[in-house]
Parts: sequence; C-alpha cells; structure tokens
Amino acid sequence: MTSAMPRAALVLGLLGLVPFVAFAAAVRTGLVLPADPARIGAVLYGVVILSFMGGAQWGLATAAPRPRPCAFIISVAPALLAWASLALNARLSLLLLTGGFAALLAYDLWTVRQGEAPPWYGRLRIGLTGVVAACLLAAAL
Repeated sequence: MTSAMPRAALVLGLLGLVPFVAFAAAVRTGLVLPADPARIGAVLYGVVILSFMGGAQWGLATAAPRPRPCAFIISVAPALLAWASLALNARLSLLLLTGGFAALLAYDLWTVRQGEAPPWYGRLRIGLTGVVAACLLAAAL
C-alpha cells in the first residue's frame, strides 16, 4: 500500500470539516443561527459523517481476502451509535458522537497498524477527527 496521501482524500476531508466548524461557530457566537438550531445541525451532520466513516470500515472489510467477522460488526456500530444519539438532547448527542468518533479513530489506527488500511489513512483520520471532536465539544458545552 502506498504511503502517499491522495490529494482528493485530503481536499474532500478538509471540505467535510466546513459544516462542523460552521455549526460550532454558530453555537459559540449566535451570529448566524441561534445556539439550539445550530446544535441540532451539528448533531445531524455528525450522525451522517459518523455513519459514513463506519461505512469506510465496511469497505475495508469487504475488500479483505479473508474478512474478520468482527470487522463487519465494528463497521456498523458507528451508524447504530449515531442513530441512538438522536434519542438524546442535543448536548448529550454531541458528547456521544464525540466518543463515537474517538472510538472509531482508535479502530481506524489499529487497521492501519494491521496493514488493512493504507498508512496515509491514519494520518488523515487523526487530523480530521481532532477538528471534528473539538467542534462537537465546542457545540456541546
């Protein structure tokens, strides 16, 4: 596997941060949206992206010559956690989503160490997840 990060992955990953940053800024400043609708926007976007990131693990599992059964279970867990977060108030949802992103990052890094994901994927995920977590926490607190 190549260690060079594809430019498209970096650019699209960075663009994916825009809504997180915008919602966090809206919550903290109240300039564009009142805090409560901005929090709900952050929750909904977080649910979509956490589910998407779990789907990335599903893709890795299906591409493996001998996929581990637990890889499929782990790949759907983020979507289930994200869905469950919708039953909570927005602040608690944001905290739960933050935990989900952190847990998925830990698993993503494990897959990189196991050679199941390319080395650049771990580097990308660390940076993106750091910003996502900071934004979700800023919107929650």
